[in-house]
Amino acid sequence: MTIEVLKSKIHRATVTEANLNYIGSITIDEELMDAANLIENEKVSIYDITNGSRLDTYVIKGKRHSGVICLNGAAARKVAVDDLIIIVSYAVMDFEEAKSFKPHIIFPDRNNFLK
Repeated sequence: MTIEVLKSKIHRATVTEANLNYIGSITIDEELMDAANLIENEKVSIYDITNGSRLDTYVIKGKRHSGVICLNGAAARKVAVDDLIIIVSYAVMDFEEAKSFKPHIIFPDRNNFLK
């Protein structure tokens, strides 16, 4: 049996940009991507703490140490700059493997930098 479990989480990131005129995705500071074990083009779910909206998209690598969290394309209509969001990805794995798997969870500061 396989199950889907939390793989990566960026908890309470601040939206810095919302770019409607761009092909859909989320741009994430490469430092945050590395710390949360996310890769470019990986599917992620976005949970907006501020307004309650939820959506799925994929990751685009942002400039390292920029603090960028930018929702692009149609997703830009679901958020506003300064909204707090949670970014998560999940992995499918064997049930027994999942019991000992430890997800990468990070807590950036209000400017999207690691403490």
